[in-house]
Amino acid sequence: MPAGDMADCPKSMTYGPCGGVRDDLRCEMAEHVCTFADLDEPRPWSAEPAAGTPTSALLTALATGRALLSDLTLPSYDAKALASLVAVMSDSCDAFLVGEHQNRPDFPPTVIAALVREAGGVPWMTLACRDRNRVVLEQEVAGLGLVGADGVLCVTGDGRAPGVRPGVTQVFDLDGTELAALAAQRGLAVAVPESPEAAPQHLRPGRLVQKQRAGAHLAVLNHVGRAERLAVFVAEARAQGLTIPVVAGVAVYTDEPSARVLQRFPGLHVDGASVERVLAADDVREAGIAAAVDEALALLAIDGISGVNLSGRGSSMSEADGAEVKAEVGHRIRAAA
Repeated sequence: MPAGDMADCPKSMTYGPCGGVRDDLRCEMAEHVCTFADLDEPRPWSAEPAAGTPTSALLTALATGRALLSDLTLPSYDAKALASLVAVMSDSCDAFLVGEHQNRPDFPPTVIAALVREAGGVPWMTLACRDRNRVVLEQEVAGLGLVGADGVLCVTGDGRAPGVRPGVTQVFDLDGTELAALAAQRGLAVAVPESPEAAPQHLRPGRLVQKQRAGAHLAVLNHVGRAERLAVFVAEARAQGLTIPVVAGVAVYTDEPSARVLQRFPGLHVDGASVERVLAADDVREAGIAAAVDEALALLAIDGISGVNLSGRGSSMSEADGAEVKAEVGHRIRAAA
């Protein structure tokens, strides 16, 4: 079967590879080599994208070149806690990125978006193809537009880890690129992810360009080990035709558990030397905050980067403590910018 055939991909992807390919090219869900690894270039998007650019607070902030997007890490099914966390962080960032987790289900994205809006935040909701068929994805896209979500991050989704809800089906009716096209056609502002240091690296810049052609309005990048590597990736993508704003990932951690979790995901890379320096510091919390600020400022200085995403839990103590950490990081970045 030819490389890049979705019949070989456990996620049934058409526009792969996903961001979870291991460094040795193995699929994150199987032992075989990623079915897209032998492609010379990514599969092209040929359909016409949606016309125009939606109104979005985050897109407006990205035009300044100093936008701040922050992960909003939530306890499950707790509207009161959500409102409290948004209140802590709302003046430290331009928008919130709400993720989806294989092991921590929560309210539907439309409900969370409405709650974030009600609490005074600007919600960007992640929609993953792992747990929803096409019909439900279409419903969520329509609902997000109705409740006033500022935008949607369209992802294929990581595979469910062994032993995590083993009786639950993984769907993958669509992949992230196809979902991005669907959301753009519905008039939403659309973000797409890319993993610059995930294997096979030679496909990553062009794959992001194909997502742009499908209708994406901005890119949110996974962590890289060095700023220099990110600069090379962005330059390569721009050379291949990328014009949309790019948001770089900043690793936010203030203790060993919140640091180590960032080092466990396939396709995601953080600066190991920086992690060890932070964890060896007398005041690990302060060292972690300072390291995140330094990384953010270095990434914002890269030509072609329009903003940063404060990514990670921030702290393993509690969601509230993590929110305080990310709020402090955001305030310091703004003061230094």
